[in-house]
Amino acid sequence: MRPTEINPADYDKQLAQKVDSVEQSFAAFSMPNVEVFTSAALNYRMRAEFRMWHDGDNLDHVMFDQATKQKYSVNQFPPASVVINKVMAKLVPLLKDNEVLRRKLFQIDYLSTLTDEVLVTLVYHKPLEEEWLIEATALRTVLREEFKIDLIGRAKKQKVLLDKDYVLEALPVNERIYTFKQIENSFTQPNAGVNSKMLEWALDVTQDCEGDLLELYCGAGNFSLPLAQNFKQVLATEISKSSVAAAQQNIRLNNIDNVTILRMSSEEFVQALNNERSFRRLEGVNLQKYNCQTVLVDPPRSGLDDETLAMVQGYANIVYISCNPETLKDNLAVLSETHDVVRFALFDQFPFTHHVESGVFLQKR
Repeated sequence: MRPTEINPADYDKQLAQKVDSVEQSFAAFSMPNVEVFTSAALNYRMRAEFRMWHDGDNLDHVMFDQATKQKYSVNQFPPASVVINKVMAKLVPLLKDNEVLRRKLFQIDYLSTLTDEVLVTLVYHKPLEEEWLIEATALRTVLREEFKIDLIGRAKKQKVLLDKDYVLEALPVNERIYTFKQIENSFTQPNAGVNSKMLEWALDVTQDCEGDLLELYCGAGNFSLPLAQNFKQVLATEISKSSVAAAQQNIRLNNIDNVTILRMSSEEFVQALNNERSFRRLEGVNLQKYNCQTVLVDPPRSGLDDETLAMVQGYANIVYISCNPETLKDNLAVLSETHDVVRFALFDQFPFTHHVESGVFLQKR
């Protein structure tokens, strides 16, 4: 189904099919009943990106049909937030009439928030000169009459800021609002509504956990900050420099004082923990002072590597957030040797697609 053809009336049916598929997929394991967390049927995506198609004087957002590989114009994108759709409609006519801004424009990326802040990145196959900056600044002035918006220009080895390269998300989690700095071209959870439910689920399953929390792949602190209330200390790792910098600022923005972020990959952390290798980035950090009895992992689609998988088996509690059921099953085959699955969740981050986000809470036998 093309995203432009979504029928909200079909939401419950597609979700039931997804739940059935997940239950069958994990039938070989001893799993509790799956907890299902729904999404809004429309306007749930806080970010979107589109190729731009030039045809004479016309300029259009386009997508490509996965089955036929044919392109089709996208004037409105129902999965995207309301503000992204409004900006799309306003922006393209303005770009189409501006030769400097439209020439060799290849792609447009949108990043929005629940408070209707929006960041637009214009991606080009040409160097961006002073003339582009002048025209982009004028365009932003027009757009700011209606939107809380900023623009960025990107080209090969070039990134041009008019003001800033981030938005500030205000995310409700239970009865508290968390502020997150979300940087352009960095990973963020696309479905803010389901992200809130996912964080509330993680808070619920860990509410009786003792000691400290270790989190791998922490990004900009999406899980680290809300979960800090359930633990004495949180030790989190992330490899991306920009995400670590954002996480540090998010700690300050939310006045949280028990979270430490390390710029390390999960593999490097395992090496440091096992005293196999020393790192300058760990100067002043005493890993032995942490009593981490719970570990949270939100790995890439490839899942956990063998060394990290072996390491997390040493923890009493494991919270595993997965974007790929196949690698989750592979990892569960190992984790089930030492742990029992006591909670199991499906988060419908991507309605009307085959993609599934899962949550598993395991406790050591």
